Amino acid sequence: MQNMLTVIANAFKAGAKINGSRVMVSARSFADFTPQASFDIKRCDLHRLDEGPSVQTVLTREDGLKYYRTMQTMRRMELKADQLYKQKIIRGFCHLYDGQEACAVGIEAGINPTDHVITAYRAHGYTYTRGVPVKEIMAELTGRRGGVAKGKGGSMHMYATNFYGGNGIVGAQVPLGAGVALACQYQGKNEVCVTLYGDGAANQGQIFESFNMAALWKLPCIFICENNKYGMGTSVERASASTDYYKRGDYIPGIRVDGMDVLGVREATRFAADYCRSGKGPILMELQTYRYHGHSMSDPGVSYRTREEIQEVRSKSDPISMLKDRMISNNMASVEEIKDIDAEIRKEIEEAAQFATSDPEPPLEDLCNHIFYNDAPLEVRGTNPWTRLKSMS
Repeated sequence: MQNMLTVIANAFKAGAKINGSRVMVSARSFADFTPQASFDIKRCDLHRLDEGPSVQTVLTREDGLKYYRTMQTMRRMELKADQLYKQKIIRGFCHLYDGQEACAVGIEAGINPTDHVITAYRAHGYTYTRGVPVKEIMAELTGRRGGVAKGKGGSMHMYATNFYGGNGIVGAQVPLGAGVALACQYQGKNEVCVTLYGDGAANQGQIFESFNMAALWKLPCIFICENNKYGMGTSVERASASTDYYKRGDYIPGIRVDGMDVLGVREATRFAADYCRSGKGPILMELQTYRYHGHSMSDPGVSYRTREEIQEVRSKSDPISMLKDRMISNNMASVEEIKDIDAEIRKEIEEAAQFATSDPEPPLEDLCNHIFYNDAPLEVRGTNPWTRLKSMS
């Protein structure tokens, strides 16, 4: 009996030597890690509100790891898209989201899957948080049949359940979002619509028309301005007489949030969603964030700002680094565990890129499919009267 115990003990010791770091992580995950911790978050600026979101929040280890994995996946996905674009595998319009990950992840954490989201053309991150796999997003970027929109939408036109794009016309998604909120109200569902736009679109007239209608009808709409400080190469100070975007609703209450802190965005979104669900009408959020790439792939992003400015934001306010540091310093994760997650993400992104470059392009006969939803097949005229294509729903 004693000999058998000695053999078993030696076997465990050998296993620990072979894979020491992984054994350590596995053991710590059950005993040593802090399951949750409280964090202070930056106080929001308020407009027409007596109280705002909480200035303290609790983060569980499970949620923290989930937020980290999601943000890091989005970051890696966008960097891979940048690489494929420069290789001329992705063509056309392409607007990258790296730097702004805390916005999409924090918003998703603050609402329900049954709630609704609509955004502008910088949509890859929201497509992912709404449940679309990375490989379908990448395949859509390369125009392949396995893409989320069958390869026919590209970077700006991706959709999912309760996600309405991806819209290419500046500001045009805002009245659509108000319409989705009207549908929520009309159908008697306790749901909200998150309607996103950027600081560059904030001066569009249709946005103010949407504010007016939403306030009149008390629509459950969260209007969110993602203020990344630059429009298409123009700083907010040069484009807007007032850069207090959270006050732009005038008669609509507003809050200004640190958009680089995923926990701050989450708490603000929860506050806004509760406000809308209570029947008080719309609310406006401004998320102060930053994009690392240019406006689009045709914009190098350094002609109107310095490389030093970009590097300073990366070193001081990067949303992924901030969350990682919080978790490690509060014993909610280990460096080894984070490295393992990063390795898994890199593998997933590489596999998705492989799929996106090997999957076939949609054939010509699929060109006119899905014009209508759930309708009988019909003939569609092509580029000339004698070319006929069939549309299938």
